Amino acid sequence: MEYFELIAARYSVRAYRPDLVEDEKLQAVLNAARLAPTAANRQPIQLIVMHTAGHEEEIGKIYRRPWFVQSPIVIAVCAISSQAWVRESDRFNARLIDAAIVVDHLILAATSLGLGTCWVAAFNVEAARSVLRLPDEVEPIIFTPLGYPADEPGPKIRKPLTELVRYEHW
Repeated sequence: MEYFELIAARYSVRAYRPDLVEDEKLQAVLNAARLAPTAANRQPIQLIVMHTAGHEEEIGKIYRRPWFVQSPIVIAVCAISSQAWVRESDRFNARLIDAAIVVDHLILAATSLGLGTCWVAAFNVEAARSVLRLPDEVEPIIFTPLGYPADEPGPKIRKPLTELVRYEHW
């Protein structure tokens, strides 16, 4: 799939078939995430792959939507703040941007392989920490189911460029 077709084809999947994700596809998606650029190449990210079969109730505590555990896999993108690049002038920590770029690479790779995703940030942080057994220094940032879509994309509604882009100054 050509790049611009790929980004147009990606959508937030909210229904999944029960088909298992082949290990070679999972590894390709994880490798795409590994190759994502991060600030100063620090890679302060950890990915946790959870197989949902038999763990639906526990994983479902993280995000209480039935489709979240309908997929065979849920992936957590976590960050370690102390490992991230920090801008000197204002102490800005790039971990959240790094995590967003990592998940973007992951979801685009998944789309290119015929898999569906839906990145979720509206999760229960305490439940996520508990289910994932995270050490204190590890922060859950984004989750996504990973599986074969059982739905069809709706229309993609986006603002026109004229509402999003400015040239030279505000």
